[in-house]
Amino acid sequence: MKSTKNSGLFLTVQGTNLLKVTSFILLFMLLVFSISGLLTSLKPQYRPMSNSVNTAANQINGKMLYQLMAWENHHFLSIEDNLTASPKLTNLIFKLSSNINLNDPRSLLGRELPGFFQFDGKIVVAGEGSNYTNMPMESAPPIEIMKAEREASLQNLEGIDKGSENESSTPPQLTTGDKKVVHLYFTHNRESYLPYLQGVTDPNLAYHSQLNVTKIGDQLKAGLEARGIGTSIDKSDVMGSVKMASTYSKSGELVRTAMATNRELQYLIDIHRDARRKDLTTPIVKGQPYAQLVFVIGGKNPNYEKNLKLATDLHNLLEKKYKGLSYGVMKNQGAGQNGVYNQNLSENALLIEFGGVDNTFEELNRSAEALADVFSEYYWQAEKVNGEQSTDKQ
Repeated sequence: MKSTKNSGLFLTVQGTNLLKVTSFILLFMLLVFSISGLLTSLKPQYRPMSNSVNTAANQINGKMLYQLMAWENHHFLSIEDNLTASPKLTNLIFKLSSNINLNDPRSLLGRELPGFFQFDGKIVVAGEGSNYTNMPMESAPPIEIMKAEREASLQNLEGIDKGSENESSTPPQLTTGDKKVVHLYFTHNRESYLPYLQGVTDPNLAYHSQLNVTKIGDQLKAGLEARGIGTSIDKSDVMGSVKMASTYSKSGELVRTAMATNRELQYLIDIHRDARRKDLTTPIVKGQPYAQLVFVIGGKNPNYEKNLKLATDLHNLLEKKYKGLSYGVMKNQGAGQNGVYNQNLSENALLIEFGGVDNTFEELNRSAEALADVFSEYYWQAEKVNGEQSTDKQ
């Protein structure tokens, strides 16, 4: 009888190696969790992040999002009969994966053409004739202009106050009394107009330290106060005190000081000038030429929705009383754009472009008077509503 031997496989594991591997895995996991915790604990402005990821959802509009939700819950489709059609998945996938919108050629050209980011704004509320081929644009002054000790001589000053007559000289029935509730300021205070700059024809050189957009502020202030709305104005030379890239930070400091000094301030208006030419910025309203108004809202500020509502309400009032005067409401937040415009300081903050480089103060004064007219209507209506709500609470 033969004896059999059982062959077996023996595995020898050294305890020290196992301990090293286990320790390495534990340390690696600890490191990953520590780094993740550190990154998420940082303030949002200091976190490394991808702008593409953060803005991906912006490519899906409300209608598309509603339809996607309806795929899972058909009750939504029974409520909105006009949304029964399913979205085209091919278009949606292509749009989200490539970040290219076939209905907006800027999404294709914007990454290839230098400086094209200036046209990344979005028309949220369109006025008469507004489209993406005639969008407002902002041009920074050449460095030599900011450093120059001499500037252009002024001309055509004899008719500078035309169109500035208030509609009525009678005292207003409603008034804020001694309260200053509107604050006007000028981030780009030296933006000027070519008709008054002797020998200057280049739109990029339309800047002056004396005659500029601050004069529009004087007219708007007079128009508001004639309608009983107390208004303060700050004409600080922002552009003369800091570099162009720091102008919004500087004007923001001035606005904070004004708000700390006067707790009654309710509305902040930053007055600018557009860089487009006269054919695009001079609508005919009631048989007379006006300087077009453009409302600009920063999409990155936390008060965006409320600021947008204010701008939209004023635009709609202008459409009723001065049709064609308002270009509409622009939303800016892309690369190369401020995206905040100090509108984070108030729920009632606006940036308004008054005309373009070729407009005259006769046209600008008419527009300032029109804005004062509709703003006073908006303001007193809002005060009436707020007063009624306060009475109901009591």
